[in-house]
Amino acid sequence: MSVQPSFTPISHEERAVRLARLRCTLTEKGIGAILLGSTESLRYYTGLVWHQSERLLGAIVTPDGLHYIVPGFEQSRVESLPHLPGEIHVWQEEDSSVALVASLVPRQATLALDDALPLFAYHALARQFGPERLIDGGPVIRRQRLQKSDAEIAIIQYAMNLTLDVHRRAHALIRPGIRASEVIRFIDDQHRALGAEGGSSFCIVSFGEATSLPHGADGDQVCKPGDVVLVDTGCRFDGYHSDLTRTYMLDEPTAEFSRIWAIEREAQQAVFDAARLGAPCESLDAAARAVLVRYGLGPDYALPGLPHRAGHGLGLEIHEEPYIVRGNRTPLEAGMCFSNEPMIVVPGRFGIRLEDHIHITESGPQWFTPPAKGPTEPFA
Repeated sequence: MSVQPSFTPISHEERAVRLARLRCTLTEKGIGAILLGSTESLRYYTGLVWHQSERLLGAIVTPDGLHYIVPGFEQSRVESLPHLPGEIHVWQEEDSSVALVASLVPRQATLALDDALPLFAYHALARQFGPERLIDGGPVIRRQRLQKSDAEIAIIQYAMNLTLDVHRRAHALIRPGIRASEVIRFIDDQHRALGAEGGSSFCIVSFGEATSLPHGADGDQVCKPGDVVLVDTGCRFDGYHSDLTRTYMLDEPTAEFSRIWAIEREAQQAVFDAARLGAPCESLDAAARAVLVRYGLGPDYALPGLPHRAGHGLGLEIHEEPYIVRGNRTPLEAGMCFSNEPMIVVPGRFGIRLEDHIHITESGPQWFTPPAKGPTEPFA
């Protein structure tokens, strides 16, 4: 699969539509304002990208206004960054940032809080407002971010295609004697060379028994002949993530590895086949576990088997709603994007994770990337 030549970033016009939807929700629910911290939700609604620190920088959205809360010495920097138009209110080092927030929220009105705000910010706001005036803004924000637009899906598709290409290059590089750190550096270099923001957003490379640890082992492993290889990596474009895992053997696979690989692929396909419009998220997790139980694995989270949820949502955060997990009855809707990775762990021996992502359309599920072909053929 070739990488697309370009992608189109999210426009100010799309962000303005998002902001208008948020304001309508505030009015409908009788919420006075919502405070966005230095989080991915700030980026989602305003385009302003800022890393969280001990100083409050964010935005207050009211039914009729957008107000940025900015430390005084950062004002010129914020003004130079892309963001939707709004009034900038500064606070100096000796000032109370939460008092400034309070001055912009109608008296006695409720203030909804970005659910990614740090706890210390909540405590300061609770002292200023009183806990009874603060409500969780997470359900409002997450509901709107849950369904991706065509523009968001196109960016994610671009990132996925690029990371799949990097996986191919890494597969051609890996050989007995190579260190995991060498592969990780190579993958980062390839992501950078292809234009990803900051190179790899993460990278796990595991060999042999270490593949049975879902998020990898400590230390710098060396690939040995006959090792199972697991590579899990991704990157970002315009803030949106890719995330792909391939597990394979370089030479003739053992009979047991081939058997478990085939079960893993069957479970992954069962998740895809269950991903119908309106289906509850938990039913996809159940579909994967049903496959494993038929082959004597599990049940539930017992090992050998699947030790974690079957998937997670993906967008501006690498793990976000919808979570494909038991107990999540959220029905699938068009625009939802999530991973399909019902990993099988055989303790002390190996683990197999095949991770691709799905987005839901009006006609059903679609793969962002084609699933792996076989135990020694990680690409379709």
